[in-house]
Amino acid sequence: MAKDRKRRTDLSGIKIGLVIALFTVALTGLWARAGWVQLHDGEYLANKASKQSLAAECEYGERGRIFDRNGQMLATSVEAKSIFARPYEIENIDIAADTLSRDLKLTRRTVYKKLKSKKKFVWIKRQVTDREASAVAKADLPGIRLTSEFNRIYPNGHLAGQLLGFVDIDGQGREGMELVFNKRMTPSKAEFVVQRDATGRRLYLDAHGREMDINGLDVTLTIDTHLQHAAEQALAKSIAKYEARAGIVLVVDVKSGDILAMANQPFFNPNMVRVSKPSHRRLRPITDIYEPGSTMKPFLFAAALEEGVIEPDTLINCENGRWRVARKVIRDTHPEKWLPAHKVLRYSSNIGCAKIGINMGASVYHSYLTKLGFGEKTGLGLPGESSGIVMPATKWTSVDLAAISFGQGIGTTPVQLAKAFLCIANGGITKDLNLVKQPRVERKNTATQVFSPETTAKVLSMMKDVVHEDGTGRRARIQGITMAGKTGTAQKASSKGGYGDQYLSSFVALVPADEPELLVITMIDEPQKSNYGSMVAAPVCREVTVRTLAYHGKLSETLDTVVTENMSVDSLAEETLPQAASGPLAHVDTNAVPNITGMPVRRALELLTKMGIVPVLKGQGMTVKSQKPAAGQPWPTDQNTEGTDDVFVLWLS
Repeated sequence: MAKDRKRRTDLSGIKIGLVIALFTVALTGLWARAGWVQLHDGEYLANKASKQSLAAECEYGERGRIFDRNGQMLATSVEAKSIFARPYEIENIDIAADTLSRDLKLTRRTVYKKLKSKKKFVWIKRQVTDREASAVAKADLPGIRLTSEFNRIYPNGHLAGQLLGFVDIDGQGREGMELVFNKRMTPSKAEFVVQRDATGRRLYLDAHGREMDINGLDVTLTIDTHLQHAAEQALAKSIAKYEARAGIVLVVDVKSGDILAMANQPFFNPNMVRVSKPSHRRLRPITDIYEPGSTMKPFLFAAALEEGVIEPDTLINCENGRWRVARKVIRDTHPEKWLPAHKVLRYSSNIGCAKIGINMGASVYHSYLTKLGFGEKTGLGLPGESSGIVMPATKWTSVDLAAISFGQGIGTTPVQLAKAFLCIANGGITKDLNLVKQPRVERKNTATQVFSPETTAKVLSMMKDVVHEDGTGRRARIQGITMAGKTGTAQKASSKGGYGDQYLSSFVALVPADEPELLVITMIDEPQKSNYGSMVAAPVCREVTVRTLAYHGKLSETLDTVVTENMSVDSLAEETLPQAASGPLAHVDTNAVPNITGMPVRRALELLTKMGIVPVLKGQGMTVKSQKPAAGQPWPTDQNTEGTDDVFVLWLS
């Protein structure tokens, strides 16, 4: 019995030893494998694991917005969905190509080619509609994803379209202010990594690695939306009435040099850049060069008065309307014999002006034109600005001098003309034009005393006579308002040489006449039913001036009641142009959020910005389909950070 027990005890020890040995071998194998994995395959496997559990994401900021001088929105961005693919994650290319081509209305061949790409990232379609985005999301195709981008919209349609310019599909400015301030308004991109669960769903646990300030910076212009609309409206009516080729209206605040309106027609809607013509996108006030005609005569008179060549009462023989210089004959539309200098300007006598210019001399007059800024850019900083055309005085013949004296033989841009008239309005001191309020554009102080205050006062008095009841600018008269003005009817050069049968009709107004606060310039290019500036351009200038004065509350109480009713800024909404800005909004309840649903985005933005709210826009379209907070709720108290409960959001359709 004792021996049997001893044998059984010995076998137990062997079994225990074997178990220990087996565990030792297994653990040694596991340690060896772990060491091999860690030391040899560790980096490879870690990268493979990260691809399964981590996903790289990009967050794009919003492009900076453009506002008018009063905070009205001129350009903004709305969130839009774009679709991209990671080809290496696609499981079945045929199914993906069939689904995407159907939902996105693309050719299957195009989609298939993109999905077969060896790139890690390819765009399928950018800035898709809400319906397309929803269809792709429901399809839930592996390797096909949606991301948020920002689509540029211009809530006021064609309002100041050429000035604003436009952006391309990548959000880069291509023309106008979008190009000038592209670097400032371009947002940055934040790249970060998020975890995924076992099914591949992203887990947005935190914002580590995100860049906080990725939105572009805003830009504020000197343009006033209401005055821009008034200018475009008046311009459109005149061009339609006289079947003109194009037109320009400039409204400038004399004291600051701020351009309050810069209207161009044909209009350009930057929301529809793909179907627009290059000629419609051109910002004519800075790119186009014109022979200004008689609107140049006030500068001739200012130079002649400054040099003592004439006085307002100096008698000038106007030759009964016909006078020969070398081999050229100069004619007047209103033949006169002897006229005092101030009536030469009132009746716009070409012969009288030619004689004044010849008596003054080419070098003297050329020096004044140069000091006024003719022949050089105005410094507004816009792309494509022209320098105009002013020949050196040494190349002027007697015919050239005579022609330049009454505004032909010289090429100017409308903004050059505006800057020169600012000098007359500013007591003879040059002043820069401004188009941007923020950021402040630093300029060197280039103010120059070109004329004495006494000279400019005399010129303004003579221009006041132009708007007299028997002057050429009488159709621009405004009852109860003093105005200094000048008409222009310039015969345009022909492509075949010499002058053709087309004209540039223009009018310049300075209000009030004695100490101008407002400068308005109107140019109508190639009117057909009449070509006189007094007939075509002066009424436009009058309408814009009346609306501007009414808007600023400076319209005289003695003005005819009918004119007040027809021209006041309150009536702008009744004569709206397509997609143009409206007039003042109706009374808004300041205690609660109004119902904005169904409104055009333009009007909704105008209403909200008046209350100090800049909403976040989502979706695509030009109509508000829903809002947050809802109508009747209290106004947000802090809407600076998107994602908080206090942000104001508009969804568009």
